[in-house]
Amino acid sequence: MGAHQQPVHQHGQKRSSPGSTNLAYFRACSFLACAFLSLSLLNFLYCSPPGAQQTVIVPVLQFLNHTYSSISSGIGGVGQSGSCDYSVGRWVWAPGHARRYNGTECNVKESRDCIRNGRPDTGYLDWRWQPAGCLLPAFDASAFLSELRGKHLAFVGDSMAWNMAQSLLCLLGAASPYRLVAKDHKDRFRRLAFATHNVTLSLYWAPFLARATGRSENHTMPYDTVHLDALADRWSADADTMDVVVVNAGHWFWSKAVYRNGSDVIGAHASTGLNHTEIGIVRPFREAYRTALERLSSGRRPRTVVSTTFSPTHFEGKTYDDPTACTNKIPYREGEKEVGSVEEELRSVVHEETEAVAAASIGSGSDGARFEVLDVTKLSSLRPDGHPGAYMNRDPFAHGVPERMPTDCLHSCLPGPVDTFNDILLQILVAKRR
Repeated sequence: MGAHQQPVHQHGQKRSSPGSTNLAYFRACSFLACAFLSLSLLNFLYCSPPGAQQTVIVPVLQFLNHTYSSISSGIGGVGQSGSCDYSVGRWVWAPGHARRYNGTECNVKESRDCIRNGRPDTGYLDWRWQPAGCLLPAFDASAFLSELRGKHLAFVGDSMAWNMAQSLLCLLGAASPYRLVAKDHKDRFRRLAFATHNVTLSLYWAPFLARATGRSENHTMPYDTVHLDALADRWSADADTMDVVVVNAGHWFWSKAVYRNGSDVIGAHASTGLNHTEIGIVRPFREAYRTALERLSSGRRPRTVVSTTFSPTHFEGKTYDDPTACTNKIPYREGEKEVGSVEEELRSVVHEETEAVAAASIGSGSDGARFEVLDVTKLSSLRPDGHPGAYMNRDPFAHGVPERMPTDCLHSCLPGPVDTFNDILLQILVAKRR
């Protein structure tokens, strides 16, 4: 039997369905409403005083931005099909978009609480990441908790992993209270619980992912000794309890370290005077990442593993203690600043190792783990304005501008650009149901 066809009217036109008529009517009304609103806004801009413009326009733009996000979360399309590439896009001006929580009220680390510390410019909160060709809905705390109901979510890695985890706690706190249920005396591990959804969130300090002793545990030590054939004990021991794992590491591989495989030293990095072969950054990073992902692929637990790519720093060629090392107030434009070659290589390593372990898991017939990449290298590289900078401390210039002072051009203010990582994380988690 042939395919069913609708009756054809004269001139070869198909009969319009009630649904298409309603859609056309809706589009026409929407167009007229937008035209009326545009004319009204133009009249207001030209005929009202500047103070009144700011009072009215900013809330309107915030409303439109919220409406855009709400519509995008329900329309399906590319961004909702699991095929959206969130790693490519641009930052667009969206007043108030990142003002989603009060960092002081949700107890973020004080060195990330830029508003509390007196940062006078807040324009870094007025940008939204716009992927190319698709939509990124705003974070929905209730949806996230519902997706994780009864599960254990773990963040494993360095201070960027903890930066992202603290952002998530603040975003989720708007929908559900949580409490601290465990913490070690060195604050290298935390576990929190959302009783309303029986969700557990754990943070594991493991800057090399692998087992390490030295500077990463005690800053008075000159370097780290990293055992690439063994994983950090705490998170590795708990791995079989994890349902969702976010892995984020990389920056510590730039520091002084000696790398071992068993009893053999295979090389060192930035360790002048130790008489070891320079191994560089990429090889130990790859080996540590591979070992970590292989551990998370073992067993048949139906977990999701999310590998986060490298987030570049923005020290702009200045020293780490220069108070003006990162003072940009707006994002970079496209092409204004390229990702460095080593940073790009580390990004590629995450993709390659994640894809390799995913393929091996499928090849073995295992249906336990699902592997995804949260590629934030591009979007974070364009945000030199989102760091605490000198405002990692309270009122840093209260007594003038010192010649040297601690400056943070690595982590994100909270709230700030790192919140976007969690916007994408939610989309990765819900995509598995599509």
